[in-house]
Amino acid sequence: MSASERAFPLPSEIRDLPGTEGWEQMYPYFTRFRPEDDKVFWFYNAMHFPEPMPAFDVLTAEVPYQALGAFTTRVFSFPTTLGIDHRIVNGRIYITAYPVTDPEEIGRRLAVFQERAGYYFQNWERLYGEWKERMHALIRDLQAIHVPALPELDDIETVTSAKGIGQNHYVRESYHRTIESFSKMWHHHFEFLMLGYGAYLVFFEFCKKAFPEISDQTVARMVAGIDVFMFRPDEELKKLARLAGELKVGHKFGDGSDPTEIISALEQMGEPGKAWLAALEETRDPWFLMSTGDGFYHHHRSWNDDLSVPFSAIARYITMIEAGQSIERPTAALKAERERIIADYRALLGSDEERGAFDQMLGLCHLVFPFVEDHKFYCEHWFTTLWFTKLREFGALLARFGVIADVEDFFHLHHTEADLALQEVALAWASGGPPAGRGHWKPILKERKRIWEKLKDWSPPPALGPIPENIADPALQMLWGITSETLASWARKPSVADANELHGFAASPGVAEGVARVLKSANDIGQMRDGEILVCPVTNPSWGPVFGKIKAAVSDIGGTMSHAAIVAREYGMPAVVGTGGATKRITTGQRVRVDGNTGVVTILG
Repeated sequence: MSASERAFPLPSEIRDLPGTEGWEQMYPYFTRFRPEDDKVFWFYNAMHFPEPMPAFDVLTAEVPYQALGAFTTRVFSFPTTLGIDHRIVNGRIYITAYPVTDPEEIGRRLAVFQERAGYYFQNWERLYGEWKERMHALIRDLQAIHVPALPELDDIETVTSAKGIGQNHYVRESYHRTIESFSKMWHHHFEFLMLGYGAYLVFFEFCKKAFPEISDQTVARMVAGIDVFMFRPDEELKKLARLAGELKVGHKFGDGSDPTEIISALEQMGEPGKAWLAALEETRDPWFLMSTGDGFYHHHRSWNDDLSVPFSAIARYITMIEAGQSIERPTAALKAERERIIADYRALLGSDEERGAFDQMLGLCHLVFPFVEDHKFYCEHWFTTLWFTKLREFGALLARFGVIADVEDFFHLHHTEADLALQEVALAWASGGPPAGRGHWKPILKERKRIWEKLKDWSPPPALGPIPENIADPALQMLWGITSETLASWARKPSVADANELHGFAASPGVAEGVARVLKSANDIGQMRDGEILVCPVTNPSWGPVFGKIKAAVSDIGGTMSHAAIVAREYGMPAVVGTGGATKRITTGQRVRVDGNTGVVTILG
């Protein structure tokens, strides 16, 4: 097939972006495309990696895919899919899922899966409770890791307590513990997640066969309205907004006001202002440990690092409360609608056996669904925010010894290079001589930062390689929304597609028209105006406060169980996800119609 006939280019056809030659030296050798990869389908994981990867941050791809593959391939033995592999080209992460196609092998794996997954499903509540305890312990252990200062002389306590170990040993030990804790966290992350997706996918496929006309989002609405931990940070913002009203300090908040000025004004108000600020401080740990991204880049800082995002939301909630508007999610209505849909479709089943299967599968979905969202706060936000903060302590050590110019330069070292640089500093401290790294790393990092900035100019294709006949991986379908229909829509030639229409997943029902606001980052959500329609690459939990402002949501990436889809259903607003390129085809200020019933977004002008 010629290049003009293929829907997507082959990996071997991608060329370096001019001015970025040598970019591959930032990443491990095994992340480079190989000749045989031209036979495999790959798609750009813009959901988690919407920007070029700094050298250190590539660990946030390598470690998760190690953990995901371990649980799907080796621990639970999913019948039709193995793990996910990844490659990097021009700084962007492309991934593929390896399917199992041999019927005999599927049967062997199915027998193992039923035993092992069955144990988790039967003991879900107990095991999930133990999971939370492990995560709390892992977070405590991370915070307790001590990064040595390497002062001129070791602490006198090393002598008086006869430790027998100099401080420089702990540079190595502490760094390795920090890296290992990240790996443990991601294994915990996937311990339950793929089972959650698998349970929903089995129920989804049952419904599609039993009710041929049922829409994807109608199936999804059967699990809507279930309380999840992931909404807690936004609920804490609402609580602070209500407290501002009770203490009569709400007038100090203005949409877009500088948080530093607001805090200063509250400090001068006496007891009411101090009481609100005390509540704020109590809330910040852990609820403001929300990354403004999704926990995969060091420079996506948390709410605690930049209070403008949460303060903007608090100001919005204060205004709504003062106007007599509700700031609550319509949970009761969602639950009532959920029960109505369940009853209606259950009544269509023709036998007690079918109804029993329906009840069992739906009950399992309700049981496992909270983890599908809740793990994100524990893992990608709470833990990972603290992890990047801990890593900055190692960066500060290298900067103090003159090996790097700035703490943030640490993240342009690959994690193995950072290990070498730290060990060389530990050696120099022991020998009394200057670190050789002072002359080695700075020019390398300067060039890497230049290349990294230039790589941002590349517009990556949504996919590479031949389109597969079937998509069997539950994560690809439920989270990323990668299905045969999605790929056909992405591959549709412009001459065929309606120039004013985009097609995606009908994620949340309803129809809305309004002015589009295209946002590329959660840092920009302060630009949203009431009643606008959000158009974005993808949302994550840090976008939560914006859903109280908007009429509808549209995303480039996402499936039925993506964050944008789940939150839109919880707020009862139309949403279309997985459009492939809404942020490229829609511009801020255009009027658009979002049809969450059909999955069509129409540009009206």
